[in-house]
Amino acid sequence: MTLEAGRALRAQVSRSSHAQWAPAPERRDPIAILEESGQTRMPDLLPLRYGRMARSPFAFFRGAAQIMAYDLQHTPVTGIRVQACGDCHLCNFGAFATPERRLVFDLNDFDETLPAAWEWDLKRLAASFVLAARANGLGRRRSEAAQTAVASYREHMRSFVALSPLEAWYASVDVQSIMDEMQDSEWRKQVRKEVHRNLKRSIAEHHFPRLTQESDGRIEIRDNPPLVYHLPEPVAERMQFMLGTYRQSLPEERRDLLDRYRFVDCAVKVVGIGSVGTRCFIVLLMSDDGHPLFLQVKQANQSVLEPYFGADQHHHGQRVVVGQRRTQAASDLFLGWTQDRLGRQYYVRQLRDVKISADISTMTGRRLRRYAELCGRVLARAHARLGAAPLIAGYLGRGESFDQAVAEFALAYADQTEADHSALLQAIASERLPVMWEED
Repeated sequence: MTLEAGRALRAQVSRSSHAQWAPAPERRDPIAILEESGQTRMPDLLPLRYGRMARSPFAFFRGAAQIMAYDLQHTPVTGIRVQACGDCHLCNFGAFATPERRLVFDLNDFDETLPAAWEWDLKRLAASFVLAARANGLGRRRSEAAQTAVASYREHMRSFVALSPLEAWYASVDVQSIMDEMQDSEWRKQVRKEVHRNLKRSIAEHHFPRLTQESDGRIEIRDNPPLVYHLPEPVAERMQFMLGTYRQSLPEERRDLLDRYRFVDCAVKVVGIGSVGTRCFIVLLMSDDGHPLFLQVKQANQSVLEPYFGADQHHHGQRVVVGQRRTQAASDLFLGWTQDRLGRQYYVRQLRDVKISADISTMTGRRLRRYAELCGRVLARAHARLGAAPLIAGYLGRGESFDQAVAEFALAYADQTEADHSALLQAIASERLPVMWEED
Protein backbone atom coordinates (compact mmCIF):
# COMPACT_ATOMS: atom_id res chain seq x y z
CA MET A 1 0.00 0.00 0.00
CA THR A 2 1.53 3.28 -1.13
CA LEU A 3 0.72 6.96 -1.46
CA GLU A 4 0.80 6.53 -5.24
CA ALA A 5 -1.81 3.78 -5.11
CA GLY A 6 -4.00 6.06 -3.03
CA ARG A 7 -3.61 8.94 -5.48
CA ALA A 8 -4.61 6.63 -8.33
CA LEU A 9 -7.99 6.05 -6.64
CA ARG A 10 -8.94 9.67 -7.37
CA ALA A 11 -9.48 8.72 -11.01
CA GLN A 12 -12.16 6.24 -9.93
CA VAL A 13 -13.74 8.28 -7.11
CA SER A 14 -13.12 12.02 -7.23
CA ARG A 15 -12.67 13.75 -3.89
CA SER A 16 -15.31 16.34 -4.78
CA SER A 17 -17.88 13.54 -5.34
CA HIS A 18 -18.10 13.08 -1.56
CA ALA A 19 -20.13 16.27 -1.34
CA GLN A 20 -23.10 14.50 -2.87
CA TRP A 21 -26.13 13.73 -0.78
CA ALA A 22 -29.67 13.13 -1.90
CA PRO A 23 -32.04 10.48 -0.54
CA ALA A 24 -32.35 7.43 -2.75
CA PRO A 25 -35.48 7.50 -4.99
CA GLU A 26 -36.96 4.57 -3.07
CA ARG A 27 -35.48 5.43 0.32
CA ARG A 28 -36.92 3.35 3.12
CA ASP A 29 -39.14 4.97 5.72
CA PRO A 30 -36.73 5.91 8.56
CA ILE A 31 -39.39 5.08 11.15
CA ALA A 32 -39.70 1.58 9.69
CA ILE A 33 -35.93 1.18 10.12
CA LEU A 34 -36.26 2.20 13.78
CA GLU A 35 -39.10 -0.25 14.28
CA GLU A 36 -37.04 -3.02 12.71
CA SER A 37 -34.06 -2.30 14.98
CA GLY A 38 -36.42 -2.47 17.97
CA GLN A 39 -37.28 -6.11 17.28
CA THR A 40 -34.12 -7.33 19.06
CA ARG A 41 -34.55 -4.93 22.01
CA MET A 42 -36.42 -5.12 25.29
CA PRO A 43 -39.93 -3.91 24.33
CA ASP A 44 -40.57 -2.18 27.66
CA LEU A 45 -37.64 0.15 26.99
CA LEU A 46 -38.55 1.18 23.44
CA PRO A 47 -40.78 4.11 24.60
CA LEU A 48 -37.79 5.46 26.52
CA ARG A 49 -35.58 5.12 23.46
CA TYR A 50 -38.02 7.02 21.25
CA GLY A 51 -38.47 9.69 23.92
CA ARG A 52 -34.74 10.28 24.09
CA MET A 53 -34.41 10.42 20.30
CA ALA A 54 -37.30 12.86 20.07
CA ARG A 55 -35.58 15.52 22.20
CA SER A 56 -33.77 17.13 19.25
CA PRO A 57 -32.40 16.37 15.77
CA PHE A 58 -28.97 15.81 17.35
CA ALA A 59 -30.42 13.32 19.86
CA PHE A 60 -32.24 11.59 16.97
CA PHE A 61 -28.96 11.36 15.04
CA ARG A 62 -27.23 9.69 17.99
CA GLY A 63 -29.81 6.91 17.96
CA ALA A 64 -30.03 6.59 14.18
CA ALA A 65 -26.79 4.82 13.21
CA GLN A 66 -28.81 2.18 11.37
CA ILE A 67 -30.60 4.83 9.29
CA MET A 68 -27.37 6.58 8.34
CA ALA A 69 -25.71 3.29 7.42
CA TYR A 70 -28.63 2.59 5.09
CA ASP A 71 -28.17 6.04 3.52
CA LEU A 72 -24.39 5.84 3.23
CA GLN A 73 -24.59 2.76 1.03
CA HIS A 74 -25.61 5.15 -1.77
CA THR A 75 -22.54 7.40 -1.36
CA PRO A 76 -19.13 7.04 -3.07
CA VAL A 77 -16.34 4.99 -1.44
CA THR A 78 -12.77 4.25 -2.44
CA GLY A 79 -12.87 0.59 -1.41
CA ILE A 80 -10.26 1.04 1.33
CA ARG A 81 -11.37 -0.73 4.50
CA VAL A 82 -10.38 -0.02 8.09
CA GLN A 83 -11.66 -1.23 11.44
CA ALA A 84 -14.54 1.25 11.47
CA CYS A 85 -16.26 2.49 14.61
CA GLY A 86 -19.65 2.31 12.87
CA ASP A 87 -21.26 4.91 15.13
CA CYS A 88 -18.66 7.64 14.92
CA HIS A 89 -20.31 10.79 16.28
CA LEU A 90 -18.68 13.39 18.50
CA CYS A 91 -20.28 12.08 21.73
CA ASN A 92 -18.60 8.71 21.25
CA PHE A 93 -15.19 10.18 22.06
CA GLY A 94 -13.95 10.83 25.57
CA ALA A 95 -11.22 10.50 28.17
CA PHE A 96 -10.58 7.42 30.27
CA ALA A 97 -7.85 5.83 32.36
CA THR A 98 -5.71 3.11 30.79
CA PRO A 99 -4.79 -0.01 32.81
CA GLU A 100 -1.56 1.86 33.62
CA ARG A 101 -3.76 4.69 35.00
CA ARG A 102 -2.71 7.16 32.31
CA LEU A 103 -5.53 9.42 31.10
CA VAL A 104 -6.04 9.34 27.31
CA PHE A 105 -8.58 10.77 24.85
CA ASP A 106 -9.97 8.23 22.40
CA LEU A 107 -12.99 6.63 20.77
CA ASN A 108 -15.09 4.94 23.44
CA ASP A 109 -18.04 3.21 21.76
CA PHE A 110 -17.66 0.11 19.59
CA ASP A 111 -21.08 -1.56 19.52
CA GLU A 112 -21.17 -1.22 15.70
CA THR A 113 -17.49 -1.78 14.90
CA LEU A 114 -16.65 -3.78 11.77
CA PRO A 115 -14.07 -3.72 8.96
CA ALA A 116 -15.70 -1.21 6.62
CA ALA A 117 -15.25 2.00 4.62
CA TRP A 118 -13.23 4.70 6.36
CA GLU A 119 -15.38 7.36 4.66
CA TRP A 120 -18.49 6.25 6.58
CA ASP A 121 -16.94 7.01 9.97
CA LEU A 122 -15.68 10.39 8.80
CA LYS A 123 -18.99 11.46 7.24
CA ARG A 124 -20.93 10.47 10.36
CA LEU A 125 -18.48 12.42 12.51
CA ALA A 126 -18.75 15.51 10.29
CA ALA A 127 -22.55 15.44 10.26
CA SER A 128 -22.60 15.20 14.05
CA PHE A 129 -20.62 18.45 14.30
CA VAL A 130 -23.08 20.31 12.07
CA LEU A 131 -26.00 19.09 14.20
CA ALA A 132 -24.21 19.96 17.43
CA ALA A 133 -23.47 23.46 16.12
CA ARG A 134 -27.14 23.91 15.26
CA ALA A 135 -28.19 22.63 18.69
CA ASN A 136 -25.88 25.21 20.28
CA GLY A 137 -27.36 28.05 18.23
CA LEU A 138 -24.22 28.58 16.15
CA GLY A 139 -26.00 28.89 12.80
CA ARG A 140 -27.79 26.50 10.49
CA ARG A 141 -25.34 26.73 7.60
CA ARG A 142 -22.17 26.65 9.67
CA SER A 143 -19.85 23.75 8.85
CA GLU A 144 -16.51 25.02 10.18
CA ALA A 145 -16.28 22.37 12.91
CA ALA A 146 -17.18 19.61 10.44
CA GLN A 147 -14.52 20.79 8.01
CA THR A 148 -12.00 21.11 10.85
CA ALA A 149 -12.60 17.48 11.87
CA VAL A 150 -12.01 16.27 8.30
CA ALA A 151 -8.93 18.47 7.81
CA SER A 152 -7.48 17.19 11.08
CA TYR A 153 -8.11 13.61 9.98
CA ARG A 154 -6.39 14.26 6.65
CA GLU A 155 -3.36 15.99 8.20
CA HIS A 156 -2.83 13.42 10.94
CA MET A 157 -3.37 10.50 8.57
CA ARG A 158 -0.43 11.76 6.51
CA SER A 159 1.72 11.93 9.66
CA PHE A 160 1.20 8.18 10.18
CA VAL A 161 2.66 7.32 6.76
CA ALA A 162 6.19 7.92 8.05
CA LEU A 163 5.73 5.82 11.20
CA SER A 164 6.67 2.19 11.64
CA PRO A 165 3.84 -0.25 12.42
CA LEU A 166 4.88 -0.27 16.10
CA GLU A 167 5.05 3.52 16.29
CA ALA A 168 1.56 3.80 14.80
CA TRP A 169 0.25 1.15 17.21
CA TYR A 170 1.72 2.88 20.27
CA ALA A 171 0.45 6.36 19.31
CA SER A 172 -2.07 7.91 21.70
CA VAL A 173 -3.50 11.28 22.68
CA ASP A 174 -2.65 12.10 26.28
CA VAL A 175 -5.13 14.29 28.14
CA GLN A 176 -2.37 16.20 29.91
CA SER A 177 -0.89 17.20 26.54
CA ILE A 178 -4.33 18.36 25.39
CA MET A 179 -4.66 20.62 28.44
CA ASP A 180 -1.12 21.95 27.96
CA GLU A 181 -1.93 22.91 24.35
CA MET A 182 -5.23 24.67 25.13
CA GLN A 183 -5.06 28.42 24.46
CA ASP A 184 -8.49 29.10 25.93
CA SER A 185 -7.46 29.60 29.57
CA GLU A 186 -11.00 29.49 30.97
CA TRP A 187 -11.77 26.25 29.13
CA ARG A 188 -8.43 24.78 30.22
CA LYS A 189 -9.32 25.59 33.82
CA GLN A 190 -12.73 23.90 33.46
CA VAL A 191 -11.21 20.78 31.89
CA ARG A 192 -8.54 20.49 34.58
CA LYS A 193 -11.19 20.79 37.28
CA GLU A 194 -13.27 18.05 35.66
CA VAL A 195 -10.24 15.79 35.26
CA HIS A 196 -9.15 16.20 38.87
CA ARG A 197 -12.71 15.67 40.12
CA ASN A 198 -13.02 12.39 38.23
CA LEU A 199 -9.57 11.12 39.18
CA LYS A 200 -10.49 11.48 42.84
CA ARG A 201 -13.72 9.48 42.43
CA SER A 202 -12.84 5.94 43.43
CA ILE A 203 -15.22 3.04 42.93
CA ALA A 204 -15.22 2.21 46.64
CA GLU A 205 -15.61 5.73 48.04
CA HIS A 206 -17.81 7.41 45.42
CA HIS A 207 -19.70 5.02 43.13
CA PHE A 208 -20.27 2.11 45.52
CA PRO A 209 -22.30 4.15 48.10
CA ARG A 210 -24.37 5.75 45.31
CA LEU A 211 -25.15 2.56 43.42
CA THR A 212 -25.83 0.18 46.31
CA GLN A 213 -27.83 -0.21 49.50
CA GLU A 214 -28.06 -2.70 52.35
CA SER A 215 -31.21 -4.81 52.58
CA ASP A 216 -31.81 -7.60 55.10
CA GLY A 217 -28.13 -7.71 55.92
CA ARG A 218 -26.93 -8.02 52.33
CA ILE A 219 -25.57 -5.52 49.81
CA GLU A 220 -27.61 -5.02 46.64
CA ILE A 221 -27.73 -2.62 43.70
CA ARG A 222 -30.06 0.29 44.38
CA ASP A 223 -33.11 0.48 42.08
CA ASN A 224 -33.64 3.77 40.28
CA PRO A 225 -36.37 3.04 37.70
CA PRO A 226 -36.60 3.38 34.77
CA LEU A 227 -32.80 3.70 34.56
CA VAL A 228 -31.68 0.98 37.01
CA TYR A 229 -33.95 -1.86 38.12
CA HIS A 230 -34.04 -5.55 38.97
CA LEU A 231 -35.93 -7.89 36.67
CA PRO A 232 -38.91 -9.65 38.24
CA GLU A 233 -37.53 -13.10 37.43
CA PRO A 234 -34.36 -14.35 39.14
CA VAL A 235 -31.31 -13.71 36.96
CA ALA A 236 -28.48 -14.37 39.43
CA GLU A 237 -27.95 -17.97 38.27
CA ARG A 238 -28.02 -16.94 34.62
CA MET A 239 -25.58 -14.11 35.23
CA GLN A 240 -23.17 -16.38 37.07
CA PHE A 241 -23.28 -18.74 34.08
CA MET A 242 -22.50 -15.78 31.79
CA LEU A 243 -19.64 -14.66 34.03
CA GLY A 244 -18.15 -18.14 33.86
CA THR A 245 -18.20 -18.00 30.05
CA TYR A 246 -16.83 -14.45 30.18
CA ARG A 247 -13.94 -15.58 32.36
CA GLN A 248 -12.71 -17.84 29.57
CA SER A 249 -12.38 -14.83 27.22
CA LEU A 250 -9.84 -13.14 29.51
CA PRO A 251 -6.06 -13.66 29.48
CA GLU A 252 -5.01 -16.05 32.22
CA GLU A 253 -3.54 -13.43 34.56
CA ARG A 254 -6.79 -11.42 34.39
CA ARG A 255 -8.80 -14.52 35.18
CA ASP A 256 -6.71 -14.77 38.34
CA LEU A 257 -7.62 -11.17 39.17
CA LEU A 258 -11.32 -11.73 38.46
CA ASP A 259 -11.28 -14.83 40.68
CA ARG A 260 -10.57 -12.64 43.68
CA TYR A 261 -14.13 -11.31 43.41
CA ARG A 262 -17.46 -13.08 43.96
CA PHE A 263 -20.85 -12.32 42.44
CA VAL A 264 -23.20 -10.25 44.65
CA ASP A 265 -26.01 -8.76 42.52
CA CYS A 266 -27.03 -7.62 39.05
CA ALA A 267 -29.65 -5.27 37.61
CA VAL A 268 -30.69 -3.77 34.30
CA LYS A 269 -29.04 -0.42 33.56
CA VAL A 270 -30.30 1.82 30.75
CA VAL A 271 -27.51 3.63 28.91
CA GLY A 272 -27.18 6.22 26.14
CA ILE A 273 -29.65 6.80 23.31
CA GLY A 274 -28.85 4.36 20.52
CA SER A 275 -28.29 1.56 23.04
CA VAL A 276 -31.58 1.95 24.88
CA GLY A 277 -33.50 -1.30 24.70
CA THR A 278 -30.51 -3.58 24.26
CA ARG A 279 -29.98 -5.85 27.26
CA CYS A 280 -27.50 -4.11 29.50
CA PHE A 281 -26.71 -5.16 33.06
CA ILE A 282 -24.68 -3.71 35.87
CA VAL A 283 -23.03 -6.47 37.91
CA LEU A 284 -21.64 -6.03 41.42
CA LEU A 285 -18.74 -8.24 42.51
CA MET A 286 -16.99 -8.07 45.88
CA SER A 287 -13.63 -9.30 47.12
CA ASP A 288 -13.40 -11.25 50.36
CA ASP A 289 -12.20 -8.13 52.16
CA GLY A 290 -15.10 -5.98 50.90
CA HIS A 291 -13.68 -4.20 47.86
CA PRO A 292 -16.25 -3.68 45.06
CA LEU A 293 -15.91 -4.19 41.32
CA PHE A 294 -18.70 -3.13 38.93
CA LEU A 295 -18.94 -4.69 35.49
CA GLN A 296 -21.20 -3.70 32.63
CA VAL A 297 -22.55 -6.65 30.60
CA LYS A 298 -24.03 -5.29 27.38
CA GLN A 299 -25.78 -7.15 24.58
CA ALA A 300 -24.00 -7.17 21.23
CA ASN A 301 -26.25 -7.47 18.18
CA GLN A 302 -25.47 -7.43 14.47
CA SER A 303 -23.49 -4.32 13.52
CA VAL A 304 -25.41 -1.72 11.51
CA LEU A 305 -22.57 -2.06 8.97
CA GLU A 306 -22.98 -5.80 8.43
CA PRO A 307 -25.68 -5.66 5.70
CA TYR A 308 -23.32 -3.58 3.55
CA PHE A 309 -19.86 -5.04 4.34
CA GLY A 310 -20.60 -8.64 5.28
CA ALA A 311 -20.69 -10.60 8.51
CA ASP A 312 -17.76 -10.64 10.87
CA GLN A 313 -16.09 -13.96 11.65
CA HIS A 314 -16.46 -13.38 15.38
CA HIS A 315 -19.21 -13.88 17.96
CA HIS A 316 -20.77 -10.37 18.20
CA GLY A 317 -19.43 -9.77 21.71
CA GLN A 318 -15.98 -10.81 20.52
CA ARG A 319 -16.44 -8.59 17.44
CA VAL A 320 -16.85 -5.57 19.73
CA VAL A 321 -13.85 -6.54 21.86
CA VAL A 322 -11.55 -7.22 18.90
CA GLY A 323 -12.64 -4.01 17.15
CA GLN A 324 -12.00 -2.01 20.29
CA ARG A 325 -8.56 -3.51 20.79
CA ARG A 326 -7.67 -2.84 17.17
CA THR A 327 -8.55 0.84 17.32
CA GLN A 328 -8.14 2.10 20.90
CA ALA A 329 -4.72 3.11 22.20
CA ALA A 330 -5.46 1.14 25.38
CA SER A 331 -8.47 -0.94 26.36
CA ASP A 332 -10.19 -1.81 29.62
CA LEU A 333 -8.48 -4.35 31.85
CA PHE A 334 -11.65 -6.47 32.11
CA LEU A 335 -12.75 -6.27 28.46
CA GLY A 336 -14.18 -9.61 27.34
CA TRP A 337 -17.24 -11.35 25.91
CA THR A 338 -19.88 -13.91 26.83
CA GLN A 339 -23.32 -15.23 25.93
CA ASP A 340 -26.40 -16.43 27.78
CA ARG A 341 -28.09 -19.81 27.55
CA LEU A 342 -30.43 -18.49 24.85
CA GLY A 343 -27.47 -17.67 22.62
CA ARG A 344 -27.68 -13.88 23.06
CA GLN A 345 -24.20 -12.40 22.85
CA TYR A 346 -22.64 -9.76 25.11
CA TYR A 347 -19.42 -7.92 25.81
CA VAL A 348 -18.16 -7.00 29.27
CA ARG A 349 -16.15 -4.09 30.63
CA GLN A 350 -15.70 -2.14 33.84
CA LEU A 351 -18.35 0.39 34.78
CA ARG A 352 -17.31 3.98 35.51
CA ASP A 353 -13.57 3.51 35.68
CA VAL A 354 -12.49 7.17 35.34
CA LYS A 355 -14.50 8.00 32.22
CA ILE A 356 -14.91 11.67 31.25
CA SER A 357 -17.15 13.02 28.49
CA ALA A 358 -17.05 16.55 27.08
CA ASP A 359 -20.12 18.74 27.62
CA ILE A 360 -20.88 19.51 23.98
CA SER A 361 -24.00 21.58 24.78
CA THR A 362 -21.97 24.42 26.30
CA MET A 363 -19.32 24.72 23.59
CA THR A 364 -18.82 27.93 21.66
CA GLY A 365 -17.91 27.79 17.98
CA ARG A 366 -14.21 28.09 18.78
CA ARG A 367 -14.31 25.31 21.35
CA LEU A 368 -16.33 23.07 19.07
CA ARG A 369 -13.68 23.49 16.36
CA ARG A 370 -10.92 22.59 18.82
CA TYR A 371 -12.88 19.51 19.87
CA ALA A 372 -13.38 18.65 16.19
CA GLU A 373 -9.61 18.79 15.66
CA LEU A 374 -9.13 16.31 18.50
CA CYS A 375 -11.78 13.92 17.21
CA GLY A 376 -10.35 13.98 13.68
CA ARG A 377 -6.89 13.33 15.06
CA VAL A 378 -8.04 10.36 17.13
CA LEU A 379 -10.08 8.87 14.29
CA ALA A 380 -7.06 9.07 11.96
CA ARG A 381 -4.95 7.24 14.54
CA ALA A 382 -7.63 4.55 14.95
CA HIS A 383 -7.91 3.99 11.19
CA ALA A 384 -4.13 4.03 10.68
CA ARG A 385 -3.28 1.35 13.26
CA LEU A 386 -3.72 -1.58 10.84
CA GLY A 387 -1.75 -0.05 7.95
CA ALA A 388 -4.23 1.90 5.81
CA ALA A 389 -2.48 5.28 6.23
CA PRO A 390 -0.54 5.37 2.90
CA LEU A 391 -3.60 4.59 0.78
CA ILE A 392 -5.92 6.99 2.60
CA ALA A 393 -3.32 9.77 2.82
CA GLY A 394 -2.46 9.39 -0.86
CA TYR A 395 -6.10 9.66 -1.81
CA LEU A 396 -6.73 12.69 0.42
CA GLY A 397 -3.65 14.65 -0.63
CA ARG A 398 -2.57 17.93 0.93
CA GLY A 399 -5.32 20.24 -0.31
CA GLU A 400 -8.77 20.99 1.10
CA SER A 401 -10.86 19.46 -1.69
CA PHE A 402 -11.99 16.46 0.34
CA ASP A 403 -12.47 18.53 3.53
CA GLN A 404 -14.81 20.92 1.76
CA ALA A 405 -16.73 18.12 0.06
CA VAL A 406 -17.45 16.25 3.30
CA ALA A 407 -18.40 19.50 5.05
CA GLU A 408 -20.93 20.12 2.26
CA PHE A 409 -22.23 16.56 2.66
CA ALA A 410 -22.54 17.11 6.42
CA LEU A 411 -24.73 20.18 5.92
CA ALA A 412 -27.04 18.30 3.58
CA TYR A 413 -27.22 15.24 5.81
CA ALA A 414 -27.99 17.41 8.83
CA ASP A 415 -31.02 18.70 6.88
CA GLN A 416 -32.03 15.08 6.21
CA THR A 417 -31.70 14.26 9.90
CA GLU A 418 -33.98 17.16 10.80
CA ALA A 419 -36.58 15.83 8.36
CA ASP A 420 -36.27 12.33 9.85
CA HIS A 421 -36.59 13.77 13.35
CA SER A 422 -39.83 15.47 12.28
CA ALA A 423 -41.04 12.10 10.99
CA LEU A 424 -40.33 10.62 14.44
CA LEU A 425 -42.35 13.35 16.13
CA GLN A 426 -45.23 12.68 13.75
CA ALA A 427 -45.04 8.93 14.45
CA ILE A 428 -45.21 9.64 18.18
CA ALA A 429 -48.10 12.10 17.77
CA SER A 430 -50.07 9.57 15.70
CA GLU A 431 -49.32 6.86 18.30
CA ARG A 432 -47.49 4.74 15.73
CA LEU A 433 -44.62 4.68 18.22
CA PRO A 434 -45.00 4.60 22.02
CA VAL A 435 -43.09 7.20 24.01
CA MET A 436 -41.89 7.80 27.53
CA TRP A 437 -40.79 11.34 28.40
CA GLU A 438 -38.15 11.87 31.08
CA GLU A 439 -37.89 14.91 33.31
CA ASP A 440 -35.00 17.22 32.50
